[in-house]
Formats: sequence, C-alpha cells, structure tokens
Amino acid sequence: MKSLKYIWILCLSCLAAGLTSCNEEDKYFDSKYQSTKIVVDQIYLEDYESSVPDRPVTFARLGQLIRVEGSGLYGMKKVYINGYETYFNRAYVTDHSMLIQINSNTPVEDAEEADRNKIRFVKDDATLEHPFIIRAASPTITGISNTLPKDKEKVTVYGTGLQETTKVTLPGGIEITADIESDEDGEWYSFIMPENYSGSGSIYSEGANGQAATPAYFNFADCMILDFDGNGSQGFWSWSETGSMINADDLVEDPYDSGRGKCVQIVPERLLKAGVISGKPRVSECWTAGNDDAADDWSRMYSYIPATTPLTEVALQFDVYVPEAWSGTGHLQISLFNNFNFGGIGSDDDGASNQVAFYVPWIQEGAIVPFSTTGWQTVTIPFSQFNKYATMIEDNESPVFQNVVEDRNAATYRNFGMGFVNTDFTYQDVSITSTAFSSRIYLDNWRVVPYKTVTISDYPEDEETTE
Repeated sequence: MKSLKYIWILCLSCLAAGLTSCNEEDKYFDSKYQSTKIVVDQIYLEDYESSVPDRPVTFARLGQLIRVEGSGLYGMKKVYINGYETYFNRAYVTDHSMLIQINSNTPVEDAEEADRNKIRFVKDDATLEHPFIIRAASPTITGISNTLPKDKEKVTVYGTGLQETTKVTLPGGIEITADIESDEDGEWYSFIMPENYSGSGSIYSEGANGQAATPAYFNFADCMILDFDGNGSQGFWSWSETGSMINADDLVEDPYDSGRGKCVQIVPERLLKAGVISGKPRVSECWTAGNDDAADDWSRMYSYIPATTPLTEVALQFDVYVPEAWSGTGHLQISLFNNFNFGGIGSDDDGASNQVAFYVPWIQEGAIVPFSTTGWQTVTIPFSQFNKYATMIEDNESPVFQNVVEDRNAATYRNFGMGFVNTDFTYQDVSITSTAFSSRIYLDNWRVVPYKTVTISDYPEDEETTE
C-alpha cells in the first residue's frame, strides 16, 4: 500500500506552478529565507511503480525523482547535481521538503572530481554541499549475439549502461569473472562460453551501473521447431532440380565448422548455379512436416511457455550465418503455416491479418547497410511483430501465445516455413528494385523462446509499506 506521505506528494504534483501568486513569489525570495541555514536530513526516492514508493536512499539514477527533506529549503535558488545545474519547480518547495528530478544530461563518469556524487544547494546567503551518489540509468539488455553458443565461443551481450562488467552469472549459478570484455560506452560486454555447459535461462551481469539480466532465452532449446539434426521433422514435396522446395539433400554441413551439424542454405547451391533472377517470388522454401508430425502442434510448448503469455514476451529465434556481404536485394518471409505464396513484402501475403513476418537485415534504421556475420548469430523476432498480432496490438487487443498455437492448429496445413523472395519491395521507407541474387545465407535452429524483459530493482521488493 502506498504511503500517505507519497500520496500527498502526488496531490501536490497536480498543482500548477502558475498557482503561485506574485505575493508568494516575492515571499519566496525574501531576504530572511535567503539567509536561513540549509539542512538536509534525508533524501527519498519517489517511485510509484515500486512497492516502496517513498524510500530513503543514499543514491539515485539519472531520470529518477527524489524528495529532499530537511529545513531551510524554502527560498532555494539553484541546485547543482554533480556540478550540473538542475531545474526544480518552486511550487514544490516548502521549508522542509522539495522535489528534484535528476536530469538525464547530468554527468556521471565525466563529472569533475570535486563535484562528483554531490548535490549543492544554493541561496543568496546560504549554501550546502551534500554527499549523494549519482549513478547512470539502470543497465538494459537489447540482445545476445548467439544464444546457442558452442564451447569456447565468444558471446556478446548488447545493451546500455554495461560499463565495467566484472562478473557474469550463467543460468544455474555458473560464475564467470575472467576474460570479460566490456565497452567503455556501455553498449556491450562479452565472455567465453565454458565447456560442457547445459543450463538455460537468463544471464546476469554486474558492472559499474549495477546488475542487468537478459530474457530467459539463453541456451534455451526446449521449444525447438527444427534444427536439421533430428529435432523436428523437415517436410518436402514436389521437389525438382530447379524448383523452390528444399529437401533433405539440399541441407549442408555447418560451413563455419563450429560443430553445429547440418543447417539449411536457404537458397540452395543448385539454384544459385542456375541463377536467381530479379523480380522472382518464391525463390526457395523450407518447411516442417506439418500435420504428419506431432511436434508441429505447438501446444506441446505450454509447459515451457504458458498459453497466456503475451506475444510481446514470446519470440521466434533462429541462427544465421552470412559469410559474405548480403545487400541490395532479397529478403526472407517467415510463415506460421502453409497458406502463403512467398510473395514477400508488399504482396498479398503481407496483409494486416496474415501470420507472417519478414527479415531484411541489410536495411537498418532506414538505410542500406551490407550485412554479414562472423560466425553464427541469433535472430530474435517477437511474435508481436508478425502482421496479424501487430495489428491486434495496434487495435488495443492483447494477443497471447495461445492465439499463435490455435491459428496454426486451425490451418489446413500447419507446416512452419521460411522462404527467400527476390522481388521489388519497400521496407522502412527504403524502396528496393531487385537485382540478380548470388549470396549464401545459412539458417539453423528454428525455435520458440521466452522473451520477457527482466528488470532488476536496486532494492528488494519483498515488502510493502503500510500505514
């Protein structure tokens, strides 16, 4: 239950600054208040999302709201945090309390030594320098380079605020402290995968800005769709030497020689040799067995990913290896079941109610960026980005994993498939005129994974305040 004190603060925050009369403003700057000694007794973190929304603290992060309690605060003219002049609203200042939001531009590592971890309160005839630790925003995780790494492979975790990562804890409590590298800008850290590791779940890390955790998809293979090595069954029919269908004979041994076994070259060598012309839909296609395989009933996954899981918290993952730059033409279409023509982006397949998604890694943030990988990389596509479910979310609906499972099981053919398309298209406002395609793209380990963001609080949330 939120404290009465905090509720009072929320009510105060609803008052407009303009309510302060001219007389009150004159009073605020009166000389008797400008010379009153400034005293800080305690600083509180105001966080309405926390079970302890009004918490005494010794540190706070950029962007957070703090409440200063003490005396002699009325009449405050300036506040400097780590040397940075920080705005505050005089309407929220009394003699014993004031609210301050720590500006996101406040320097942390770059703060001058004399100013670091200090709040300086200034009036005309009174000042106070109060020690208080300022930290950067909590670290966040945006992805992992490879979520199914082999022994001794380097794993890179991407995010923000990951500076000076000193410890990595793998699922199961395996701690890594040696050979950790981290980016000075906090955008990544890396470690070497230990040998004979079999755990799965979230990776936890500790660094200069606190703890961070990945979603629980690291080394997660319990919901494998197809790995081309016996987990899941490939389906194929109407195969021909020049046709789009990929069969078992089209599979190749891992070209990176990492020990992954077989994988699929999504445009088989036989088609590359024949030439992949511009403007061609359905260049190639690879499917699971569908109705003939019980594994294609994804309700089997409910024991790992509950049916009620929001689609923002469950994703498709697969691994990709592109040894030479792929750019300028071609994209992947991913189809939840076999009812589409692999027409690609902008085709009838690309309808708002269709269960499809697309992968175009060489277009990033509205620009063409040639794409290649050093070894295998993991691709993560939340099911909330598949057309039908994205549309439902836009319409304020809340699709869950059961919607995906039921859509697949209701289809005439519940084969899951990926295919290559080489047509003209527009993506992220970039218009592409297709050309002949000749790149080699390898895919492996199609799987469904949990995708819920893990938020680590600076404080235990095991009790609520009561008054």
